[in-house]
Amino acid sequence: MQHRHLGKHLTVSSIGLGCMGLTGVYGRQDEASSIKMLRRAVDIGVTFFDTAEVYGPYDNEVLIGKALKDVRDRVAIATKFGFKISDEGVGMARMAGTDSRPDHVKAVAEASLKRLGIETIDLLYQHRVDPNVPIEETVGAMAELVREGKVRALGLSEASADTIRRAHAVHPISAVQSEYSLWTRDPEAEVLPTCRELGIGFVPYSPLGRGFLTGAIRDMKSLDADDYRRTSPRFADGAFDANLAVVKVLEDLAASKGVTAAQLALAWVLHQGDFIVPIPGTRKIHRLEENVAAADIVLSPQDLASIESAVPHDAIVGARYHDAGLAMVNR
Repeated sequence: MQHRHLGKHLTVSSIGLGCMGLTGVYGRQDEASSIKMLRRAVDIGVTFFDTAEVYGPYDNEVLIGKALKDVRDRVAIATKFGFKISDEGVGMARMAGTDSRPDHVKAVAEASLKRLGIETIDLLYQHRVDPNVPIEETVGAMAELVREGKVRALGLSEASADTIRRAHAVHPISAVQSEYSLWTRDPEAEVLPTCRELGIGFVPYSPLGRGFLTGAIRDMKSLDADDYRRTSPRFADGAFDANLAVVKVLEDLAASKGVTAAQLALAWVLHQGDFIVPIPGTRKIHRLEENVAAADIVLSPQDLASIESAVPHDAIVGARYHDAGLAMVNR
């Protein structure tokens, strides 16, 4: 596995693992199977694992800590804070607005350390920018955690270019995490250029379009009843079939190169810059191995042009979030 740098303080595998789906967002999976998959990821060279306090909530961090305890010295663990979490509701529906007040930042970091069973968080992200707390105050509190040795590096998620610059002026930001793939190209306008300029790593989540770009989802019946994607605008009636047609074009292009649609989509992301480290998620070992193999695919300028022609910016139907979710990104 090749490695890439996230800022000046982290070196990680060129493909990481997004762990959100291991605790119920995309359906159920038993703990033993999840741990087996996580350990297989380490065995094949993955060193970068992404979780968050709100995944579960809390259960995901506990799972990651348990699975990676014996290989702690071989991996980098990223987690995220930034939401109020209600005692009411189920799963991520317990999110009750943002909270990045300095005191809250320190409290949730301590709680994450305990759940993960580690002494230092390798990369701590603000999960969503809090409009009620100046980013300078939040990053100031995060920087104190670095000085105390509780955090190695800092990150932001779904932040605007202006917010990234303001945060970076307080303390070096090592990584910015945002949705980015062939079906979500928003960061290309301002965020990616800003990361390049400032020497900040970029971590695309959902680089396979929440699984859609794999070609494995042919109808909504294949999704569990409690699968988050059943509520996504891009999986809604009308949008689903239109987007499936785009995936068919990608599959044909991938077949001509002897790879899968998922591998081609991941290779495209990797070729957008050597500071980019995608974190595709999966619950299946064979999908994990398929994704990791994408790191070895070399695409020529002609290949990249063909891919972008097959899946142009305006090809995807539907917003990536409903209005409430969209209001929390790029701010």
